[in-house]
Amino acid sequence: MGSYAVKEMFLTLQGEGMQVGRRAVFLRFAGCNLWSGREEDRATAICRFCDTDFVGLDGDNGGRYDAGALADKVLALWGSFPSPLVVMTGGEPLLQVDVALIDALRERGIETAVETNGTQPAPEGIDWICVSPKAGSEVVQRKGQELKLVWPQPGIDPVQLESWDFEHFLLQPMDGPDLSAAREAAIAYILEHPRWRLSTQTHKVVGIR
Repeated sequence: MGSYAVKEMFLTLQGEGMQVGRRAVFLRFAGCNLWSGREEDRATAICRFCDTDFVGLDGDNGGRYDAGALADKVLALWGSFPSPLVVMTGGEPLLQVDVALIDALRERGIETAVETNGTQPAPEGIDWICVSPKAGSEVVQRKGQELKLVWPQPGIDPVQLESWDFEHFLLQPMDGPDLSAAREAAIAYILEHPRWRLSTQTHKVVGIR
């Protein structure tokens, strides 16, 4: 039995954020600390707007892996092209991602990115850290390449996040029945706060995973 619980792995294009459009292997870990993933628990979860299925090990290439096998699988999915990129997501990937896995990926020449809620500290060696804070949680990872705030999100003032140590500050309209209103709100905010940039979920627009 391996030490990492993986929901799914697949080859796609990065759909959002500053690396949008890049070919990438998505590595989705099972489990999250802000929601169980069960609909009956959504109303009482810290994060109630998640749009991702991260429960179980039953997705494409899901299962339990050790560090070497997981890194090998990423490389196999990438194929024979140079400059492999893996985006580690979830759920909450930093509940599982550790130095052993980062080392195994780097030994194979794989560039590493992570998308995290920031409640767990990131291990050393990750090339690209994207933190997406959730209202009501304690963010300890306040440093990285990209801060991506789903918007609007009551309980979070974006101005207070600007002191955190990130290269890029992004607002991403919250998906759901009020997407058009969320998009308008994000655009209006950015027009008044130009340090922020709009992030659109382009994978949903163009119809990829």
